[in-house]
Amino acid sequence: MTINYEVEYDNRARVPEHPDIFARWEREGAAYRAAARDGAFGLAYGPQPRQKIDIFPAKDHADAPLALFVHGGWWRSLAPSMFSQLATGPNAHGVSVAAAGYELCPNCSIASIIEQMRGACLWLWRRYRKRVFVYGHSAGGHLAACMLAQDWAAFASDAPANLVPAAYAISGVFDLSPLLQVSQNADLRLDATEARRVSPLFWKVPSGRTFDAVVGALESSEFLRQSKNIVEVWGARGVKTRYEEIAGANHFTVVDPLADRVSAMTRRVAHLATMVAAL
Repeated sequence: MTINYEVEYDNRARVPEHPDIFARWEREGAAYRAAARDGAFGLAYGPQPRQKIDIFPAKDHADAPLALFVHGGWWRSLAPSMFSQLATGPNAHGVSVAAAGYELCPNCSIASIIEQMRGACLWLWRRYRKRVFVYGHSAGGHLAACMLAQDWAAFASDAPANLVPAAYAISGVFDLSPLLQVSQNADLRLDATEARRVSPLFWKVPSGRTFDAVVGALESSEFLRQSKNIVEVWGARGVKTRYEEIAGANHFTVVDPLADRVSAMTRRVAHLATMVAAL
C-alpha cells in the first residue's frame, strides 16, 4: 500500500480547528505566566534570540525535581510561551518546570536545534546541579528523545553521563526519513543522509534509561507507528520503554492533560521527574 506522507504528517489539515486551539493555548499560557509570581522568564542559555528559558518553580524549588518542556511546531513555528500552562500539573506535584525555546528552520537546521537543546540541558545542570527530566510535544518529542540518548560526559566534563535519565515524548517523530516526502521539507532541508543522522530511532541509547512515547488515539497511522516503533526498537536495546494512546485526543489536544493537576499524564510526568531527582 502506498502511503501519502503529505496527508499523514499534515496535522494542521487533519485538525481544521487548530487555530482555535492555538488561540486557547496563547490565552492559557499568558494567564499562567501572569500568575507565576516566582517565575523567571526569558533567561538566555545561548547567543541566539530564541535561545531563552522560562522557569516555573515549584513551591519548594531548592529541593524540587527539575523538568524541561520542549515545544513543537515542526521545528519551524510556535514558541514556549504558548505552552506555559503545561507547567500547571507538574508544578502542582512539586516539580519545577523549565520551558526552552530554540531557533527555527529554515534559519537553522534540525541538527543545530538538537545542539541548542543540549545547551539548554547543560545550562540547567550548571545552574541547579540537578539531573533533568525532559518532556516534549511533536518536534519537542523528537528533541526529548534526542536528549535521552546522549552520553553527556562526552559533551561536558562537568556533567554526569546520565544527565537526562528519563524522557516523555508526546506525538513525536523519531525516524525523519518520511519527511523527505512532505512539503515542509522545503524548510527542514533534509536529505536522506541528514534525515537518518538526526533520527534518534537509529541512535545508540545507554541501557537503563526510561522513555515513554505517548500519542493521541485520533492521530494518523504514521504518528501511531512512529511511537510504537521507537518503543519496540529502544526497548530491545535495554531502554525501559512504554507506549500509550490517549483516548479521544488529536495531535494538539493530546498535551492538554498536562494542565490538569490530577490527570494520568500529569501523574506519570511527575513520577518520572521525581524518579530522576532521586538518582
